[in-house]
Amino acid sequence: MEQLSCLWSQLPSHWNVFISLAVFILLFDHMKRRKRWNNYPPGPVSFPFIGNLLQLNIYQPHFTIVKLSKTFGKIFSLQVGWQNLVVLTGLEAVKEALVHKSEDFADRPPFSLFDSLGFRKNCEGLMMARYGHGWKELRRFVLCNLRNFGLGKRSLNQRVTEEARCLCAAFSSKNGCSFDPRFLVNSAVGNVMCSLTFGNRFEYNNEKFLRLLHLIEEAFNIGAGLTSQILNMMPWLVHIPGPHNKVFQPYNDSFNILREIVKEHKETRDPAFNRDLIDAFLEEIEKAKRDPESSFNKDNLIFTIFDLFGAATETTTVTLCWALLYMLLYPDVQRRVHEEIDKVIGRDRLPEMEDQVNLPYTNAVIHETQRYCDVVFAGVPRTTYRDTEVQGFFIPKKTIIIAFLSSVLKDETVWEKPHQFYPEHFLNADGQFVKQEAFLPFSAGRRMCLGEQLARKELFLFFTTLLQRFTFHNPENQPRPREDGRYVIIHSPDSYELCAIPR
Repeated sequence: MEQLSCLWSQLPSHWNVFISLAVFILLFDHMKRRKRWNNYPPGPVSFPFIGNLLQLNIYQPHFTIVKLSKTFGKIFSLQVGWQNLVVLTGLEAVKEALVHKSEDFADRPPFSLFDSLGFRKNCEGLMMARYGHGWKELRRFVLCNLRNFGLGKRSLNQRVTEEARCLCAAFSSKNGCSFDPRFLVNSAVGNVMCSLTFGNRFEYNNEKFLRLLHLIEEAFNIGAGLTSQILNMMPWLVHIPGPHNKVFQPYNDSFNILREIVKEHKETRDPAFNRDLIDAFLEEIEKAKRDPESSFNKDNLIFTIFDLFGAATETTTVTLCWALLYMLLYPDVQRRVHEEIDKVIGRDRLPEMEDQVNLPYTNAVIHETQRYCDVVFAGVPRTTYRDTEVQGFFIPKKTIIIAFLSSVLKDETVWEKPHQFYPEHFLNADGQFVKQEAFLPFSAGRRMCLGEQLARKELFLFFTTLLQRFTFHNPENQPRPREDGRYVIIHSPDSYELCAIPR
């Protein structure tokens, strides 16, 4: 000990300061990462400061989760920086958390990038808003007004059917030549949301419409990227000039377009009649002028529209693109869908929602597409609203939760052929459609997808109408499309082309 003391005294003073600072930082990091709870979920050893960040495959995160669950069990923990994160896998764990203890898992993690975009604290839209009065108020308003402007009514069915007819016309214009269907499908799905939100649809070549769809898609992809996650964990970095600040550009550009649309609504609005969701929101803003804590303000209007377009349009577009891809890869399935549609509907009228009950195989194919492609494979991150438990494991308040929906949709204890495209998962021995408890593509609980009902209508009417009108082929001299896809915030198929041959 005396020798160490002597050696310490002989070091230059700046080295003493440096070593003391290093020891303090390491001790501080240790205290931040130390787990002080009994029965906390197990997990891999984390590294100083970065936690388990280097152990995660950011390009194929689902593989990392599957691998870790085999080692540590259905519920395990990770650290990203100093943030505690718990992953739930399998039907039982996810169901207990999201359904039976819904409020315990209803919060969202803070998203610091919102502050950098210049919005107030109570302006978080719907998707990433913290659980509380403001979120409840806003969600209740959106659900009510989506119903008023078509959701759950025959008028919406007619809007989707008409848009499906326009989509078929766009497919027909390709004259059997190969093309990438994503652009046209995204335009059609986006137009349904436009009719509910803006009160009108756009032609597929409208520049403002196409730019808005592109910017929102880009913003959502960037929001799930590594740069955004680092900025969210270390928000002080946004004050340092550099290329990382480019992540804000798609957000700002899309918000500017939405502000123009809102401005046009203000100028043409009739207070006695609400044309669409924007008009209804503007009415609530007028009522809440004297309440600074209200969720109804112009910034939240922009964020809410952005969330509705990003969440509803992108996921439905990607699911339909998967569905068409599977028709290329599984021609026998496509043939059976054709036969059922011809028998039940024929080719002289467009499909209607009432036909769904009489099309069990087609309905099963749509559900199996959602199950097998698992678009929102890890759900949107949640945060525990209070201290809670899942299957005997203690999870403290403010812990980030990843409900790995892919593990439910491919749970080997539930599905007969979980890793194959098998529509029979949703058919009984008599060929009738059956619901499955483990079918949770829209998540569950208080944070389940707001647009589930709309998405179900769009998937059925768009898919059935397209299959009524066309036979889909893989273009000649092109390789068989891949079906593994790519993972960002959602699971999307790689770009592919098809030929739509009129029937």
